[in-house]
Amino acid sequence: MEPAIKLSAGVSKWDIRQKVWDYIEDHNLADFPRPVHHRIPNFKGAAQAAGQLPSLQEFRNAKTIKVNPDAPQKNARFLILEARKMLLVPTPRLRSGLFNKIIPPLGASKDILRVCATSQGVKEYSVPIGLDAKVHVDLVVVGSVAVSHKGWRIGKGEGFADMEYAMMATMGAVGENTTVVTIVHDCQVVDIPEELVADHDLTVDYILTPTRIIKTDCKRAKPQAIIWSKVTWELMQRIPILKSLQDRERQAGKDVRLKDERTSEDKEKTALMGAAGAEPRLPNSQSRSARVGQRDLQSNTEAVTTVYVGNIPQSMRAGEFKNMLRESNASPVRLSWQGAQHRAFLDYKDASAAQRVVSSLQGLNISGNTLLVELSTSRRSRMSGNPLSQKQD
Repeated sequence: MEPAIKLSAGVSKWDIRQKVWDYIEDHNLADFPRPVHHRIPNFKGAAQAAGQLPSLQEFRNAKTIKVNPDAPQKNARFLILEARKMLLVPTPRLRSGLFNKIIPPLGASKDILRVCATSQGVKEYSVPIGLDAKVHVDLVVVGSVAVSHKGWRIGKGEGFADMEYAMMATMGAVGENTTVVTIVHDCQVVDIPEELVADHDLTVDYILTPTRIIKTDCKRAKPQAIIWSKVTWELMQRIPILKSLQDRERQAGKDVRLKDERTSEDKEKTALMGAAGAEPRLPNSQSRSARVGQRDLQSNTEAVTTVYVGNIPQSMRAGEFKNMLRESNASPVRLSWQGAQHRAFLDYKDASAAQRVVSSLQGLNISGNTLLVELSTSRRSRMSGNPLSQKQD
């Protein structure tokens, strides 16, 4: 079957998300809640797609199954409870833990099980599972915005499914034999370019649609552990349970330095190398343009380089922009979001990092808008730690 949504060369993950969301809405395939934009989309036929889950041998063999809490997977959660298997759901946005175990009332009827499978039922009939619990997850059901026949998956952009799996791997809750299934509409099966797939991205083994069961035979390894070098302080604050896992890994003698820490250490090493009086130099092609955007912070002579990003789509939210930067390994130390003016200003600790961001984001197309990215020449210097100004000089 040919993909309903055709992708052009050079598309980004955000481009694919927007195309899928638009297609589902434009063709009236969406179900409540609407609009589907910025969500794992619920679609007409989701219950039928999930109804194919019990036909998988991996489902019949599974004892413990983890399912995301989104609406398209509601029938999957019901079928798991009906089969008397252990159902785990992630805690909302991973704020207070990793898993909740759904415990229906004794002798629950099908109607009660259907209630337990809803988002409200998850709140009322669940108990938290601690990090010390010895849990082995046999099957994982995730939502997707887009997925390919090869098993490559794109979520809504917040990275929770990828992080949940990495956290489960760190806990020893998943392994080589854990099967990953996604439930989507047929139009969500697209040709995702391989260059968009990163090492930390979760892949899937089966795709269930209202009309098909697709076995991907994906050979790409799933996340085996948390890649701490890709985790930022911001993510640690958003997902507090990461701190507990980091402490455990540190005690086990593993390198758990965060991305921010490694960047700071690299900067200190560079400063020490230049302490003899020679200023660290950029390549000739970068030196002039990189220094143009550099600003000294008067508090402690710390320098930042500001990158201007313009022509941001009107529909893009600040959180989505942050996620796009994270996916592009371009997270700044500070961000000034000016969505009404379709622009943002990004602060980086050194000119070379800013120059790399300019090179990587320049020409990126999001929802038909080609980003304008350049080193800023008109941003005011600010004291270190102060909020970013919302005005442009």
